[in-house]
Amino acid sequence: MPKPPFSIEHIDHVVLRVRDVAKVQAFYCGVLGCAEERRQDEIGLVQLRAGRSLIDLVAIDSKLGRLGGAGPESEKHNMDHLCLSVDGYDEASIVAHLQAHGARVGDIGSRYGAQGEGPSIYTFDPEGNMVELKGPPAA
Repeated sequence: MPKPPFSIEHIDHVVLRVRDVAKVQAFYCGVLGCAEERRQDEIGLVQLRAGRSLIDLVAIDSKLGRLGGAGPESEKHNMDHLCLSVDGYDEASIVAHLQAHGARVGDIGSRYGAQGEGPSIYTFDPEGNMVELKGPPAA
């Protein structure tokens, strides 16, 4: 099979279809440290800066959100999970921070990712989307 005429550099953005944009934005900004970069309220889109990438939040009842059909449910998620590589990974500090913000903490362990095997913590946004916070590879 011939190679494509391009090479992938990194994930540019991920789009989450959500019921409550304000609540989910508060989690990604207030708990995980993202920053609002751009809003297009007329179509129901909020874009959050997450390092070199973006996390787009689309209200399922908005013009843009209705194009995607029915919204996610407890047993029908947007995706399995989103993994965010984090600088300054300290398991105890991260867990304490998440718990102080009322975020549900899931499994903690060593997992393989784009940078290799390393520590990670699963947490969940207010609509049940799983977010993995991934530390650097083990030395």
